[in-house]
Amino acid sequence: MSQVPPAREGVHEPLPKRAVVGYASGDFANNLAFSLGTSFLLYYYTDVAGLSAAAVATMFLVVRLWDAVADVAAGRLVDRTMTRWGKFRPFILFGAVPLLLLSFLTFHVPASFDLGTKLLYAYLTYAVLGLAYSLVNIPYGSLASAMTQSVRERARLVAARFFGAAAGGIVLTYVIAPQISALKAQRGTLTPGRYQAQVQAVFTHTTLAFVLVGTGAYLLTFLWCREQVVRTQPRVSLRETWQTLRHNTALALLCAASFCYLTGLFAVGGASAYYAQYVMGDIRWMGPIVLVNSGISIVAAPFIPSAVERWGKTALFQWCGLFTVAGGVALFLTPAGAVAPALVFLGVKGIGAALINTVMFGLEADTVEYGEWKSGKRSEGATYAIFSFTRKITQSIGGALGAAALALGGYLSATAAVPDPVQPESAVTAIRVTMGLIPAVAALVAMAVFWRYPLTDRRFREIRDETEARKAARGRATASDGRAVD
Repeated sequence: MSQVPPAREGVHEPLPKRAVVGYASGDFANNLAFSLGTSFLLYYYTDVAGLSAAAVATMFLVVRLWDAVADVAAGRLVDRTMTRWGKFRPFILFGAVPLLLLSFLTFHVPASFDLGTKLLYAYLTYAVLGLAYSLVNIPYGSLASAMTQSVRERARLVAARFFGAAAGGIVLTYVIAPQISALKAQRGTLTPGRYQAQVQAVFTHTTLAFVLVGTGAYLLTFLWCREQVVRTQPRVSLRETWQTLRHNTALALLCAASFCYLTGLFAVGGASAYYAQYVMGDIRWMGPIVLVNSGISIVAAPFIPSAVERWGKTALFQWCGLFTVAGGVALFLTPAGAVAPALVFLGVKGIGAALINTVMFGLEADTVEYGEWKSGKRSEGATYAIFSFTRKITQSIGGALGAAALALGGYLSATAAVPDPVQPESAVTAIRVTMGLIPAVAALVAMAVFWRYPLTDRRFREIRDETEARKAARGRATASDGRAVD
Protein backbone atom coordinates (compact mmCIF):
# COMPACT_ATOMS: atom_id res chain seq x y z
CA MET A 1 0.00 0.00 0.00
CA SER A 2 1.17 3.52 -0.68
CA GLN A 3 2.30 5.51 2.32
CA VAL A 4 0.78 8.87 3.12
CA PRO A 5 3.21 11.60 4.19
CA PRO A 6 2.81 12.27 7.91
CA ALA A 7 1.14 15.45 9.01
CA ARG A 8 2.28 16.17 12.57
CA GLU A 9 4.33 14.32 15.17
CA GLY A 10 2.94 15.84 18.36
CA VAL A 11 -0.69 16.64 18.94
CA HIS A 12 -1.77 18.08 22.27
CA GLU A 13 -4.78 20.32 21.47
CA PRO A 14 -8.35 19.36 22.51
CA LEU A 15 -10.12 16.81 20.33
CA PRO A 16 -13.41 17.77 18.66
CA LYS A 17 -16.50 16.33 20.37
CA ARG A 18 -17.43 14.21 17.38
CA ALA A 19 -14.01 12.49 17.51
CA VAL A 20 -14.72 11.46 21.11
CA VAL A 21 -18.25 10.30 20.19
CA GLY A 22 -16.88 8.42 17.20
CA TYR A 23 -14.36 6.64 19.40
CA ALA A 24 -17.10 5.67 21.86
CA SER A 25 -19.16 4.29 18.96
CA GLY A 26 -16.33 1.94 18.08
CA ASP A 27 -16.35 0.19 21.44
CA PHE A 28 -20.15 0.15 21.45
CA ALA A 29 -19.88 -1.89 18.24
CA ASN A 30 -17.01 -3.99 19.60
CA ASN A 31 -19.09 -5.02 22.57
CA LEU A 32 -22.05 -6.11 20.51
CA ALA A 33 -19.73 -9.00 19.64
CA PHE A 34 -17.36 -9.07 22.63
CA SER A 35 -19.80 -8.66 25.54
CA LEU A 36 -22.24 -11.00 23.87
CA GLY A 37 -19.53 -13.64 23.99
CA THR A 38 -18.33 -12.96 27.54
CA SER A 39 -21.84 -12.70 29.00
CA PHE A 40 -23.81 -15.33 27.11
CA LEU A 41 -21.59 -17.69 25.11
CA LEU A 42 -20.96 -20.14 27.97
CA TYR A 43 -24.68 -20.13 28.79
CA TYR A 44 -25.55 -20.57 25.10
CA TYR A 45 -23.20 -23.51 24.64
CA THR A 46 -24.41 -25.37 27.75
CA ASP A 47 -28.12 -24.52 27.86
CA VAL A 48 -28.99 -24.06 24.17
CA ALA A 49 -26.43 -26.07 22.18
CA GLY A 50 -26.33 -28.75 24.91
CA LEU A 51 -22.53 -28.98 25.26
CA SER A 52 -21.03 -30.03 28.59
CA ALA A 53 -19.36 -27.42 30.82
CA ALA A 54 -16.12 -29.45 30.81
CA ALA A 55 -16.01 -29.51 26.99
CA VAL A 56 -16.64 -25.77 26.84
CA ALA A 57 -13.91 -25.11 29.44
CA THR A 58 -11.37 -26.88 27.24
CA MET A 59 -12.62 -25.10 24.13
CA PHE A 60 -12.38 -21.67 25.77
CA LEU A 61 -8.81 -22.37 26.86
CA VAL A 62 -7.70 -23.56 23.42
CA VAL A 63 -9.54 -21.05 21.23
CA ARG A 64 -8.74 -18.01 23.34
CA LEU A 65 -5.06 -18.96 23.37
CA TRP A 66 -5.32 -18.96 19.57
CA ASP A 67 -6.95 -15.52 19.84
CA ALA A 68 -3.91 -14.29 21.75
CA VAL A 69 -1.58 -15.40 18.95
CA ALA A 70 -3.90 -13.79 16.40
CA ASP A 71 -3.56 -10.49 18.28
CA VAL A 72 0.20 -10.44 17.83
CA ALA A 73 -0.12 -11.23 14.12
CA ALA A 74 -2.74 -8.49 13.76
CA GLY A 75 -0.46 -6.00 15.51
CA ARG A 76 2.38 -6.78 13.12
CA LEU A 77 0.05 -6.36 10.15
CA VAL A 78 -1.18 -3.01 11.47
CA ASP A 79 2.35 -1.71 12.01
CA ARG A 80 3.22 -2.57 8.39
CA THR A 81 0.15 -0.89 6.90
CA MET A 82 -0.35 2.66 5.62
CA THR A 83 -3.14 3.82 3.32
CA ARG A 84 -4.68 7.11 2.25
CA TRP A 85 -7.10 6.63 5.19
CA GLY A 86 -4.28 6.07 7.68
CA LYS A 87 -2.95 2.99 9.48
CA PHE A 88 -5.88 1.95 11.64
CA ARG A 89 -9.20 3.18 10.23
CA PRO A 90 -9.27 0.91 7.12
CA PHE A 91 -9.29 -2.21 9.33
CA ILE A 92 -12.31 -0.85 11.18
CA LEU A 93 -14.14 0.00 7.96
CA PHE A 94 -13.57 -3.27 6.13
CA GLY A 95 -13.61 -5.60 9.14
CA ALA A 96 -16.94 -4.50 10.65
CA VAL A 97 -19.38 -6.61 8.64
CA PRO A 98 -17.30 -9.85 8.65
CA LEU A 99 -16.84 -9.59 12.42
CA LEU A 100 -20.53 -9.09 13.14
CA LEU A 101 -21.58 -11.85 10.73
CA LEU A 102 -19.18 -14.26 12.46
CA SER A 103 -20.82 -13.37 15.78
CA PHE A 104 -24.13 -14.48 14.25
CA LEU A 105 -22.60 -17.79 13.09
CA THR A 106 -21.01 -18.44 16.49
CA PHE A 107 -24.43 -18.18 18.17
CA HIS A 108 -26.08 -20.39 15.55
CA VAL A 109 -24.98 -23.97 16.29
CA PRO A 110 -27.25 -26.17 14.13
CA ALA A 111 -29.63 -28.22 16.30
CA SER A 112 -29.52 -31.10 13.81
CA PHE A 113 -25.81 -31.78 14.50
CA ASP A 114 -24.76 -34.48 16.94
CA LEU A 115 -22.73 -33.39 20.00
CA GLY A 116 -19.36 -34.10 18.39
CA THR A 117 -20.19 -32.09 15.29
CA LYS A 118 -21.64 -29.30 17.41
CA LEU A 119 -18.39 -29.08 19.36
CA LEU A 120 -16.33 -28.99 16.16
CA TYR A 121 -18.58 -26.27 14.73
CA ALA A 122 -18.20 -24.29 17.98
CA TYR A 123 -14.39 -24.57 17.83
CA LEU A 124 -14.22 -23.40 14.21
CA THR A 125 -16.67 -20.50 14.36
CA TYR A 126 -15.36 -19.18 17.68
CA ALA A 127 -11.74 -19.36 16.45
CA VAL A 128 -12.49 -17.45 13.25
CA LEU A 129 -14.54 -14.92 15.25
CA GLY A 130 -11.49 -14.33 17.45
CA LEU A 131 -9.29 -13.67 14.43
CA ALA A 132 -11.80 -11.21 12.96
CA TYR A 133 -12.11 -9.46 16.32
CA SER A 134 -8.32 -9.06 16.51
CA LEU A 135 -8.19 -7.48 13.05
CA VAL A 136 -10.73 -4.86 14.15
CA ASN A 137 -9.96 -4.38 17.84
CA ILE A 138 -6.16 -4.06 17.57
CA PRO A 139 -6.44 -1.11 15.14
CA TYR A 140 -9.28 0.36 17.19
CA GLY A 141 -7.29 0.21 20.41
CA SER A 142 -4.15 1.57 18.71
CA LEU A 143 -6.12 4.49 17.27
CA ALA A 144 -6.18 6.38 20.59
CA SER A 145 -2.40 6.83 20.67
CA ALA A 146 -2.52 8.16 17.09
CA MET A 147 -5.31 10.68 17.75
CA THR A 148 -3.58 12.71 20.47
CA GLN A 149 -0.60 12.83 22.84
CA SER A 150 -2.40 14.89 25.47
CA VAL A 151 -2.84 13.13 28.83
CA ARG A 152 -6.24 14.74 29.39
CA GLU A 153 -7.49 14.07 25.85
CA ARG A 154 -6.43 10.45 26.06
CA ALA A 155 -8.34 10.23 29.34
CA ARG A 156 -11.40 11.57 27.49
CA LEU A 157 -11.00 8.91 24.81
CA VAL A 158 -10.60 6.16 27.40
CA ALA A 159 -13.70 7.34 29.28
CA ALA A 160 -15.64 7.55 26.01
CA ARG A 161 -14.48 4.07 25.07
CA PHE A 162 -15.73 2.60 28.30
CA PHE A 163 -18.99 4.54 28.02
CA GLY A 164 -19.55 2.98 24.60
CA ALA A 165 -18.63 -0.49 25.84
CA ALA A 166 -21.00 -0.18 28.80
CA ALA A 167 -23.83 0.99 26.56
CA GLY A 168 -23.27 -1.99 24.27
CA GLY A 169 -23.36 -4.41 27.20
CA ILE A 170 -26.57 -2.91 28.57
CA VAL A 171 -28.33 -3.00 25.22
CA LEU A 172 -27.55 -6.63 24.45
CA THR A 173 -28.42 -7.80 27.99
CA TYR A 174 -31.79 -6.08 28.07
CA VAL A 175 -32.56 -7.44 24.62
CA ILE A 176 -31.67 -11.06 25.42
CA ALA A 177 -32.23 -11.79 29.13
CA PRO A 178 -35.94 -10.77 29.38
CA GLN A 179 -36.79 -12.88 26.34
CA ILE A 180 -35.11 -15.97 27.81
CA SER A 181 -36.82 -15.35 31.16
CA ALA A 182 -40.22 -15.16 29.44
CA LEU A 183 -39.55 -18.43 27.63
CA LYS A 184 -38.54 -20.11 30.88
CA ALA A 185 -41.85 -19.00 32.38
CA GLN A 186 -43.65 -20.73 29.49
CA ARG A 187 -41.59 -23.90 29.45
CA GLY A 188 -44.43 -25.88 31.02
CA THR A 189 -46.51 -25.28 27.89
CA LEU A 190 -43.66 -25.88 25.41
CA THR A 191 -42.16 -29.17 24.37
CA PRO A 192 -38.44 -29.45 25.27
CA GLY A 193 -37.34 -29.21 21.64
CA ARG A 194 -39.63 -26.24 21.01
CA TYR A 195 -38.27 -24.42 24.07
CA GLN A 196 -34.64 -24.67 22.90
CA ALA A 197 -35.67 -23.66 19.38
CA GLN A 198 -37.31 -20.52 20.78
CA VAL A 199 -34.20 -19.63 22.80
CA GLN A 200 -32.08 -20.18 19.70
CA ALA A 201 -34.36 -17.80 17.82
CA VAL A 202 -33.65 -15.10 20.42
CA PHE A 203 -29.90 -15.31 19.73
CA THR A 204 -30.41 -15.58 15.97
CA HIS A 205 -32.59 -12.48 15.66
CA THR A 206 -30.42 -10.49 18.08
CA THR A 207 -27.12 -11.18 16.33
CA LEU A 208 -28.62 -10.39 12.92
CA ALA A 209 -29.90 -7.06 14.23
CA PHE A 210 -26.46 -6.34 15.67
CA VAL A 211 -24.94 -6.66 12.19
CA LEU A 212 -26.86 -3.56 11.11
CA VAL A 213 -26.46 -1.57 14.33
CA GLY A 214 -22.78 -2.41 14.77
CA THR A 215 -21.87 -1.58 11.18
CA GLY A 216 -23.39 1.87 11.60
CA ALA A 217 -21.45 2.45 14.82
CA TYR A 218 -18.14 1.37 13.26
CA LEU A 219 -18.80 3.71 10.34
CA LEU A 220 -19.00 6.66 12.77
CA THR A 221 -15.59 5.71 14.15
CA PHE A 222 -14.13 5.62 10.65
CA LEU A 223 -15.66 8.96 9.65
CA TRP A 224 -15.17 10.99 12.83
CA CYS A 225 -11.80 9.82 14.20
CA ARG A 226 -8.57 11.06 12.62
CA GLU A 227 -4.97 9.87 12.98
CA GLN A 228 -2.82 12.89 13.80
CA VAL A 229 0.23 11.42 15.58
CA VAL A 230 2.13 9.81 12.71
CA ARG A 231 5.59 8.25 12.97
CA THR A 232 8.13 9.30 10.36
CA GLN A 233 10.65 6.45 10.62
CA PRO A 234 10.55 3.44 8.27
CA ARG A 235 8.53 0.36 9.11
CA VAL A 236 9.79 -1.46 12.19
CA SER A 237 11.12 -4.97 11.64
CA LEU A 238 10.05 -7.94 13.76
CA ARG A 239 13.42 -7.93 15.55
CA GLU A 240 13.18 -4.20 16.21
CA THR A 241 9.65 -4.64 17.51
CA TRP A 242 10.81 -7.33 19.92
CA GLN A 243 13.68 -5.12 21.11
CA THR A 244 11.26 -2.23 21.59
CA LEU A 245 8.90 -4.30 23.68
CA ARG A 246 11.64 -6.17 25.55
CA HIS A 247 12.90 -2.91 27.06
CA ASN A 248 9.44 -1.51 27.79
CA THR A 249 9.29 -2.10 31.55
CA ALA A 250 6.11 -0.06 31.90
CA LEU A 251 4.30 -2.24 29.36
CA ALA A 252 5.56 -5.44 31.02
CA LEU A 253 4.30 -4.44 34.48
CA LEU A 254 1.00 -3.14 33.10
CA CYS A 255 0.44 -6.43 31.28
CA ALA A 256 1.31 -8.46 34.39
CA ALA A 257 -1.08 -6.51 36.63
CA SER A 258 -3.79 -6.52 33.97
CA PHE A 259 -3.37 -10.28 33.61
CA CYS A 260 -4.27 -10.76 37.27
CA TYR A 261 -7.14 -8.26 37.35
CA LEU A 262 -8.72 -9.48 34.13
CA THR A 263 -8.47 -13.19 34.86
CA GLY A 264 -10.86 -12.56 37.74
CA LEU A 265 -13.11 -10.23 35.75
CA PHE A 266 -13.42 -12.57 32.75
CA ALA A 267 -14.27 -15.49 35.02
CA VAL A 268 -17.22 -13.42 36.23
CA GLY A 269 -18.53 -12.65 32.73
CA GLY A 270 -19.47 -16.21 31.89
CA ALA A 271 -20.89 -16.88 35.35
CA SER A 272 -23.27 -13.91 35.48
CA ALA A 273 -26.16 -15.61 33.67
CA TYR A 274 -25.89 -18.62 35.99
CA TYR A 275 -25.72 -16.36 39.06
CA ALA A 276 -28.89 -14.58 37.97
CA GLN A 277 -30.70 -17.89 37.32
CA TYR A 278 -29.58 -20.09 40.21
CA VAL A 279 -28.61 -17.67 43.02
CA MET A 280 -30.85 -14.65 42.44
CA GLY A 281 -33.71 -16.84 41.16
CA ASP A 282 -34.39 -15.71 37.57
CA ILE A 283 -32.23 -15.03 34.52
CA ARG A 284 -34.09 -11.74 34.08
CA TRP A 285 -31.83 -10.42 36.87
CA MET A 286 -29.04 -10.58 34.31
CA GLY A 287 -30.30 -7.23 33.04
CA PRO A 288 -30.01 -5.46 36.43
CA ILE A 289 -26.62 -7.13 37.02
CA VAL A 290 -25.21 -5.61 33.83
CA LEU A 291 -27.08 -2.35 34.42
CA VAL A 292 -25.53 -1.98 37.89
CA ASN A 293 -22.02 -2.71 36.64
CA SER A 294 -22.30 -0.77 33.40
CA GLY A 295 -24.47 1.97 34.91
CA ILE A 296 -21.74 2.75 37.39
CA SER A 297 -19.30 2.89 34.50
CA ILE A 298 -21.52 5.29 32.58
CA VAL A 299 -22.02 7.53 35.61
CA ALA A 300 -18.31 7.47 36.43
CA ALA A 301 -17.06 7.97 32.86
CA PRO A 302 -17.50 11.79 32.70
CA PHE A 303 -15.57 12.19 35.97
CA ILE A 304 -12.63 9.95 35.06
CA PRO A 305 -10.62 12.66 33.20
CA SER A 306 -10.86 14.91 36.28
CA ALA A 307 -9.95 12.02 38.56
CA VAL A 308 -6.95 11.24 36.36
CA GLU A 309 -5.88 14.88 36.44
CA ARG A 310 -6.13 14.99 40.23
CA TRP A 311 -4.70 11.61 41.27
CA GLY A 312 -3.11 10.25 38.11
CA LYS A 313 -3.83 7.05 36.18
CA THR A 314 -1.15 5.11 38.04
CA ALA A 315 -2.63 5.73 41.49
CA LEU A 316 -6.20 5.05 40.31
CA PHE A 317 -5.19 1.76 38.74
CA GLN A 318 -3.17 0.76 41.79
CA TRP A 319 -5.96 1.17 44.32
CA CYS A 320 -9.15 0.44 42.38
CA GLY A 321 -8.71 -3.24 43.20
CA LEU A 322 -9.89 -2.52 46.76
CA PHE A 323 -13.45 -2.17 45.44
CA THR A 324 -13.16 -5.56 43.74
CA VAL A 325 -11.87 -7.21 46.91
CA ALA A 326 -14.55 -5.74 49.19
CA GLY A 327 -17.41 -6.30 46.77
CA GLY A 328 -16.29 -9.80 45.81
CA VAL A 329 -15.98 -11.12 49.35
CA ALA A 330 -19.32 -9.57 50.35
CA LEU A 331 -21.02 -11.02 47.26
CA PHE A 332 -19.77 -14.52 48.06
CA LEU A 333 -21.22 -14.24 51.58
CA THR A 334 -24.61 -12.95 50.35
CA PRO A 335 -27.28 -15.65 50.78
CA ALA A 336 -29.25 -16.98 47.81
CA GLY A 337 -32.36 -14.97 46.98
CA ALA A 338 -31.07 -11.76 48.62
CA VAL A 339 -31.40 -9.70 45.46
CA ALA A 340 -30.96 -6.18 46.87
CA PRO A 341 -27.70 -6.86 48.77
CA ALA A 342 -26.36 -8.80 45.80
CA LEU A 343 -26.95 -5.83 43.49
CA VAL A 344 -25.31 -3.46 46.00
CA PHE A 345 -22.17 -5.59 46.25
CA LEU A 346 -22.13 -6.08 42.48
CA GLY A 347 -22.18 -2.29 42.27
CA VAL A 348 -19.18 -2.02 44.61
CA LYS A 349 -17.34 -4.50 42.42
CA GLY A 350 -18.50 -2.53 39.40
CA ILE A 351 -16.66 0.57 40.61
CA GLY A 352 -13.42 -1.40 40.62
CA ALA A 353 -14.10 -2.95 37.23
CA ALA A 354 -14.96 0.45 35.73
CA LEU A 355 -11.72 2.02 36.92
CA ILE A 356 -9.60 -0.99 35.97
CA ASN A 357 -10.98 -1.30 32.46
CA THR A 358 -10.97 2.44 31.81
CA VAL A 359 -7.58 3.44 33.18
CA MET A 360 -5.64 0.47 31.79
CA PHE A 361 -6.26 1.61 28.21
CA GLY A 362 -4.94 5.07 29.00
CA LEU A 363 -1.87 3.50 30.59
CA GLU A 364 -1.35 1.31 27.51
CA ALA A 365 -1.36 4.36 25.23
CA ASP A 366 1.28 5.98 27.47
CA THR A 367 3.55 2.94 27.16
CA VAL A 368 3.82 3.65 23.42
CA GLU A 369 5.71 6.86 24.22
CA TYR A 370 7.71 5.09 26.92
CA GLY A 371 8.82 2.42 24.43
CA GLU A 372 9.70 5.09 21.83
CA TRP A 373 11.68 7.02 24.45
CA LYS A 374 13.63 3.90 25.43
CA SER A 375 14.38 2.58 21.94
CA GLY A 376 13.77 5.38 19.45
CA LYS A 377 11.18 3.22 17.64
CA ARG A 378 7.44 3.97 17.73
CA SER A 379 5.29 0.84 17.48
CA GLU A 380 1.65 1.48 18.36
CA GLY A 381 0.24 -1.66 16.76
CA ALA A 382 2.75 -4.07 18.28
CA THR A 383 2.49 -2.43 21.71
CA TYR A 384 -1.28 -2.68 21.72
CA ALA A 385 -1.05 -6.21 20.33
CA ILE A 386 1.12 -7.33 23.27
CA PHE A 387 -1.34 -5.69 25.65
CA SER A 388 -4.27 -7.29 23.85
CA PHE A 389 -2.38 -10.60 23.81
CA THR A 390 -2.35 -10.40 27.61
CA ARG A 391 -6.08 -9.66 27.66
CA LYS A 392 -6.78 -12.63 25.40
CA ILE A 393 -4.74 -14.93 27.66
CA THR A 394 -6.83 -13.73 30.60
CA GLN A 395 -9.99 -14.38 28.59
CA SER A 396 -8.71 -17.88 27.95
CA ILE A 397 -7.84 -18.61 31.56
CA GLY A 398 -10.71 -16.63 33.11
CA GLY A 399 -13.32 -18.11 30.80
CA ALA A 400 -11.93 -21.60 31.31
CA LEU A 401 -11.92 -21.05 35.09
CA GLY A 402 -15.61 -20.14 35.05
CA ALA A 403 -16.55 -23.16 32.95
CA ALA A 404 -14.23 -25.49 34.90
CA ALA A 405 -15.77 -24.33 38.19
CA LEU A 406 -19.20 -25.31 36.84
CA ALA A 407 -17.87 -28.72 35.81
CA LEU A 408 -16.18 -29.30 39.19
CA GLY A 409 -19.39 -28.27 40.94
CA GLY A 410 -21.34 -30.86 38.97
CA TYR A 411 -23.33 -28.44 36.81
CA LEU A 412 -25.99 -30.20 34.72
CA SER A 413 -26.15 -28.95 31.13
CA ALA A 414 -29.52 -28.54 29.45
CA THR A 415 -30.63 -31.17 26.97
CA ALA A 416 -33.55 -31.40 24.57
CA ALA A 417 -35.28 -33.74 27.03
CA VAL A 418 -34.45 -31.69 30.16
CA PRO A 419 -34.06 -28.02 29.17
CA ASP A 420 -33.90 -26.70 32.75
CA PRO A 421 -32.39 -29.30 35.15
CA VAL A 422 -32.28 -28.81 38.93
CA GLN A 423 -28.71 -27.96 39.91
CA PRO A 424 -26.88 -29.52 42.89
CA GLU A 425 -25.83 -27.22 45.73
CA SER A 426 -22.17 -27.77 44.80
CA ALA A 427 -22.81 -26.18 41.39
CA VAL A 428 -24.46 -23.15 43.00
CA THR A 429 -21.48 -22.76 45.37
CA ALA A 430 -19.11 -22.91 42.38
CA ILE A 431 -21.07 -20.10 40.73
CA ARG A 432 -20.81 -17.95 43.87
CA VAL A 433 -17.04 -18.59 44.15
CA THR A 434 -16.58 -17.56 40.53
CA MET A 435 -18.60 -14.37 40.96
CA GLY A 436 -17.01 -13.25 44.24
CA LEU A 437 -13.84 -14.92 45.50
CA ILE A 438 -11.93 -15.46 42.26
CA PRO A 439 -11.94 -11.75 41.26
CA ALA A 440 -11.15 -10.69 44.85
CA VAL A 441 -8.03 -12.85 45.06
CA ALA A 442 -6.96 -11.85 41.54
CA ALA A 443 -7.24 -8.15 42.46
CA LEU A 444 -5.02 -8.55 45.52
CA VAL A 445 -2.29 -10.16 43.43
CA ALA A 446 -2.61 -7.46 40.73
CA MET A 447 -2.14 -4.65 43.25
CA ALA A 448 1.06 -6.27 44.51
CA VAL A 449 2.42 -6.68 40.96
CA PHE A 450 1.66 -3.09 39.89
CA TRP A 451 3.45 -1.56 42.87
CA ARG A 452 6.68 -1.07 40.86
CA TYR A 453 5.09 0.54 37.78
CA PRO A 454 7.45 3.40 36.77
CA LEU A 455 5.33 5.70 34.60
CA THR A 456 3.35 8.36 36.48
CA ASP A 457 1.50 11.03 34.48
CA ARG A 458 4.18 13.57 35.40
CA ARG A 459 6.93 11.23 34.22
CA PHE A 460 4.97 10.54 31.01
CA ARG A 461 4.87 14.26 30.18
CA GLU A 462 8.64 14.52 30.73
CA ILE A 463 9.27 11.53 28.46
CA ARG A 464 6.89 12.81 25.80
CA ASP A 465 8.52 16.24 25.73
CA GLU A 466 12.02 14.76 25.64
CA THR A 467 11.05 12.51 22.72
CA GLU A 468 9.54 15.43 20.82
CA ALA A 469 12.74 17.43 21.42
CA ARG A 470 14.79 14.57 19.96
CA LYS A 471 12.59 14.51 16.87
CA ALA A 472 12.93 18.26 16.44
CA ALA A 473 16.73 18.01 16.74
CA ARG A 474 16.82 15.23 14.14
CA GLY A 475 14.70 17.36 11.84
CA ARG A 476 17.03 20.34 12.19
CA ALA A 477 20.08 18.15 11.55
CA THR A 478 18.48 16.63 8.46
CA ALA A 479 17.57 20.04 7.09
CA SER A 480 21.10 21.39 7.60
CA ASP A 481 23.14 18.63 5.91
CA GLY A 482 20.56 16.84 3.78
CA ARG A 483 20.95 13.40 5.33
CA ALA A 484 18.98 11.48 7.95
CA VAL A 485 20.34 11.38 11.48
CA ASP A 486 19.62 8.47 13.81
